Amino acid sequence: MEFLRSLKKNKELIWFLAKDDIKKRYAGSSLGVLWAFAQPCVTIIIYWFVFQIGLRSVAPGQYANMPFLVWIMCGLIPWFFFSDGINSVTSVFLEYSYLVKKVVFDIKILPVIKIISATFVHLFFILLIFIVMALFGYMPNICYIQAFYYSFCMICLILAIGYFTSSLSVFFRDLPQLVQVILSAGMWLTPIMWAYDMLQGYWFAFIFKLNPMFYVVEGYRSAILGHQWFFLNWKLTIYFWLVVILLTLIGRNIFKKMKPHFADVL
Repeated sequence: MEFLRSLKKNKELIWFLAKDDIKKRYAGSSLGVLWAFAQPCVTIIIYWFVFQIGLRSVAPGQYANMPFLVWIMCGLIPWFFFSDGINSVTSVFLEYSYLVKKVVFDIKILPVIKIISATFVHLFFILLIFIVMALFGYMPNICYIQAFYYSFCMICLILAIGYFTSSLSVFFRDLPQLVQVILSAGMWLTPIMWAYDMLQGYWFAFIFKLNPMFYVVEGYRSAILGHQWFFLNWKLTIYFWLVVILLTLIGRNIFKKMKPHFADVL
């Protein structure tokens, strides 16, 4: 409740800093904020070309009749949001060190600013999925609205992890680079460019379900491609939110314990 009251109190400042963050990130470049959209688009095209054109891959399992491009977009786009959010939130206290040193400034809103900044871009790519689906002849379905539910899931997950990593990065300056390495490995450990069904029969298959992003990626695909509601997979839904709550408690406690020392270290 304290956190929500802080967001309400500083909502105008958060909105201003979030918009400023996007402008500042690409300041000085000719294309400006267009780079935020160009890089993910190029990445999607490259993976589509390599896997479908080069390796003749098709959408697996229950999505075999769906366009491979849409299948891979439903995996990559949530991961882009998660990766961008974690990377930016991890370094937020270092980037805004001049605000962290101000006693009167409520620094707990800084991770939220980074997430809102990343959400602007993510909403565009959600719309892009819908447009590509329409181009392939698949008209919008009410289940598409779940894309915003899963986006909310990622926002909560990023915040939970972000308060932990951003607090530690003030004292351990190599952490942002370590997080990038973990995210690079995590992308291939999450069923984004491969299907979980491929692991059926292996005893270790359940380990991949422990990854919270498994729930999100599979959720995007089941909602947009399979037209299934999230509550049908209630066991995984409960597990995801229990993990988020646990990570939130851990991140909150670490942030509160380390916050008094931030200004001294920075």
